[in-house]
Amino acid sequence: MRRKLVVANRKMNGSLPSNKAFLEGLLAGTHDYQHADYAVCVPHPYLFQAEAILNGSPIAWGGQNMSRFESGAYTGSVSPSMLVEFGCEYVIIGHSERRQRGHDTDHSIGERFEVAIKAGLKPIFCMGETLAEYEEGITDLVTIRQLNAVISEIGVKNLARGVLAYEPVWAIGTGKAASPEHAQNVLSFLRGHIEMLDAEVAKNIKILYGGSVKADNAAKLFSMPDIDGGLVGGASLNTDEFVAICQVAARRLG
Repeated sequence: MRRKLVVANRKMNGSLPSNKAFLEGLLAGTHDYQHADYAVCVPHPYLFQAEAILNGSPIAWGGQNMSRFESGAYTGSVSPSMLVEFGCEYVIIGHSERRQRGHDTDHSIGERFEVAIKAGLKPIFCMGETLAEYEEGITDLVTIRQLNAVISEIGVKNLARGVLAYEPVWAIGTGKAASPEHAQNVLSFLRGHIEMLDAEVAKNIKILYGGSVKADNAAKLFSMPDIDGGLVGGASLNTDEFVAICQVAARRLG
């Protein structure tokens, strides 16, 4: 039985006081809900604060992106070892906002996955189709292309060292979540593809859903057999809302 995982992607939001309130509220709100796992991915300048508050707790933290390179003339970039130095367990890679604005490609994301696992990080690898691709009916083709780019880089065995996240681009920040049935169909398809390559990896790998996850739709989403939790954006900016999602995940044991 795969434990649920709920990850807060707080994007480019926060301040020292608001971060403190969120992290302390999360610790208090999940104290009695230990049947799921939780992580918070904050902007890089706040990693020191996440480490200071969460260190020694069951809640993990991570970065929202990282360079493919360990060091060098890459102004504005952050290396994987820098994330590790601040105690990060996770790093988000391949998010659609990075694909669209950061010029990430399927190939460069595969390289990031490999670099992350070599550094001891667990990459949270995001996949998803645009609205135009969804309306064209090619969701499966898009997500498999994105997944295969990583598998070709690191091999299916190493895929198990990370977490997958299906995030339809048309659902991110729009308030319009994919239906539980649509999300389940896509995740089942992805897991089935992995199963053809390695049944054990397919059985154990966590696949999250992301895109307008809220407290009022989390129960239905997390009840789907292949949805192992959520990558939560907007709702992670509200402590009560995010804690409620975490509590739902803890009640969904599979």
